Amino acid sequence: MTTEPTTAPNTGSTGGAAGGGGARKSVVVFDYGFGNVRSAQRALVRAGADVEITRDYDTALNADGLLVPGVGAFAACMAGLVEARGDWVVQRRLAGGRPVMGICVGMQILFGRGIEHGVETAGLDEWPGTVDRLRAEVVPHMGWNTVEAPEGSRLFAGIDPDERFYFVHSYAAHDWTMENVNPRMTPPLVTRAVHGESFVAAVENGPLWATQFHPEKSGDAGARLLSNWIESL
Repeated sequence: MTTEPTTAPNTGSTGGAAGGGGARKSVVVFDYGFGNVRSAQRALVRAGADVEITRDYDTALNADGLLVPGVGAFAACMAGLVEARGDWVVQRRLAGGRPVMGICVGMQILFGRGIEHGVETAGLDEWPGTVDRLRAEVVPHMGWNTVEAPEGSRLFAGIDPDERFYFVHSYAAHDWTMENVNPRMTPPLVTRAVHGESFVAAVENGPLWATQFHPEKSGDAGARLLSNWIESL
């Protein structure tokens, strides 16, 4: 069981309010074998959090925030998460209103299902919908894109609408069908981006937030976004 604690320095955070005078928030980066855990850890530390890379259940359940990264195939990530009982951790946290954030495939697996190479895999089904191949001439989508965040977004607060975020993916959720299925959660705010066609780039839904892009690789804009999440914990 991997546990790597890192404490943020006392000099403040990069690009956000999370590095203020209050106690630093604790964040667990869930280590299930399918994510850029170290780069996520470094970015969160810079944003002002105390960060631990672990799959320990109690630590993951009790942290102020849980971050679920993800790279690779939908099916492989789901299998790894289930093997590490990360699905149970995510569901327990959300049942108690405890914040969870997914990144890249860590966002995709929050949907009902993923289809890759004709094979369908069940996701965590926190949001209805299907993750499938991007509908674009050039796939994968690799590079910098603007996003269109809705009014009232806390995740994108203080970020210029012209800022770009770093994407690297071949699959995405294109359609959003959920209004407010879960009465425990506030109505979702959906941010979209365009590569060929419009797709879901980020979601804010009560304690559950997620991004298709990589904030840890997105420069100052990504640092501010992570600070916004930490500030919300």
